[in-house]
Amino acid sequence: MQILITHGTLARTRVLRFNRLQFLAALAMLALVLMLLSGTIYHVIFLKAAREGWPVVSQITRLVVRDEFAQRDRFMRENLDAMAQKVGEMQAKLIKLEAMGERVSGLAGVKPEELKQIVPAAVSGGQGGPFVPARSPSFEQLNGMVSSLDEAADQSTDLFTMVESRLFEQRMQQLMVPNSRPIDVQVGSGFGFRTDPFTGRAALHTGLDFPTDVGTPIMAAAGGVVRSTEQHPAYGNLLEIDHGNGLVTRYAHTSRIAVKTGDLVRRGQVVAYVGTTGRSTGPHLHFEVLVEGVPQDPAKFLASGAKGATTARAPARH
Repeated sequence: MQILITHGTLARTRVLRFNRLQFLAALAMLALVLMLLSGTIYHVIFLKAAREGWPVVSQITRLVVRDEFAQRDRFMRENLDAMAQKVGEMQAKLIKLEAMGERVSGLAGVKPEELKQIVPAAVSGGQGGPFVPARSPSFEQLNGMVSSLDEAADQSTDLFTMVESRLFEQRMQQLMVPNSRPIDVQVGSGFGFRTDPFTGRAALHTGLDFPTDVGTPIMAAAGGVVRSTEQHPAYGNLLEIDHGNGLVTRYAHTSRIAVKTGDLVRRGQVVAYVGTTGRSTGPHLHFEVLVEGVPQDPAKFLASGAKGATTARAPARH
């Protein structure tokens, strides 16, 4: 590219030659100079005019600034409205969770006074509906709503934690109750008075007899700790399992005991094998349930376990 510079008809003409790279660099420098110049004009003239109140320039500046502030305010207001809608949806979900928590806590056995300690500001009766504010909330109001939601979420977490703890406690209690059959065979002799097979006289039978073959596995009726394994003159090889709360089960006349004193056993675990040791007329398991050392009818415990299993297997009805 060439640029011709002349001062008149008789003056000598100067020729400036530029390649493409030099031309682009010159354009870039020109653009930079124009940007710096415009920035200087804005800061020196317009800002000074706005501060000092020049007649025309100050009005133009106010209009530009006012329009910019209006756009910024509209943008912030739209964002606040969107956040308020989200907060309303969160409030509705928390209300549902609170209602669900109250129902579940009742099923879990949480007492009302304990529930009041967790949720002191609980309101009786159902509440709900969409969040429709009278006017767009301010940032401070929205921040307060979020803080309230955070506190409500913490309360719901505490409530469900207590419910989970109570349900686990109930589950543990069920696991520690001997309501699972030690052997899946028919009962031969029940709890109560009967004719003694050795003396022929009436005598109290303190457990259930399960007649079956020697070597049949015997399962723990519930979880617990092995209390003792001993040789007894009447019971033969005797196993006792402590289930806590004064509840003990006995497994008598066994041929062999598969656990030792102090072992932790679970429901359904094989703990011994059927035999005919001790005061016995044939191979069978003599099963007892004692509460505070007093023999109870094991059939009542086993019946509650069979009822629970039947309920669990029953199909849901709609």
